[in-house]
Amino acid sequence: MQIAISGNIGAGKTELTKLLSRHYGYRAIYGPSEENPYLNSFYEDMRRWSFNMMIHTLYANIKQLADLQASGESFIRDRSLYDDAAIFAPNLNAMGLMTTRDLTTYTKLFDMTYSLLPKPDLLIYVRGDVPTLIRHIQKRGRELESSIRLDYLTNLNNRYEQWAEQYDGKMLVVDTDELDFVENREDLGHIIEKIDAEFNSLFGRQGTETERR
Repeated sequence: MQIAISGNIGAGKTELTKLLSRHYGYRAIYGPSEENPYLNSFYEDMRRWSFNMMIHTLYANIKQLADLQASGESFIRDRSLYDDAAIFAPNLNAMGLMTTRDLTTYTKLFDMTYSLLPKPDLLIYVRGDVPTLIRHIQKRGRELESSIRLDYLTNLNNRYEQWAEQYDGKMLVVDTDELDFVENREDLGHIIEKIDAEFNSLFGRQGTETERR
């Protein structure tokens, strides 16, 4: 079983990954962004370092997911492979922070490697309005996020909404404006109930397909 959790910066992906991993006993996997040697430079000068940052992230994500796929483990991953290609890279280009030439090169590399990896069995999209995201970012107090621009967060949010409407896999939407799954265990239980229902639907469909064979 492979679960990916997507959402904007500050949406609560990491906390939800921890909580669901603990509940289901699946391995918690965190994207390799903290190890990206370009990340601090990117936040200081996005136009100069955007392509370097995105290419390194693509490499690290592909390697991590390929290793996980080979292991056969069930896992919950903080951030999906799609976030960068569908959200962050096009947004950087639209804001004039990544050239179209660089975006084209990045997209070609993504498309070439994307076909080698399966979709997650369930993708959880953690949605939040910008004021909620800012509140979460300020609460966790990460120094490298202190310079994130408001327009950058807003544009990302708009792109996440557009992408979620078009995603063709199995998706569960969690509204973090309405659900405080970190502080309120009832809210977390509500999310788990929905995930369990998705699991039952998934396993039932797989069983039917097996019977047909």
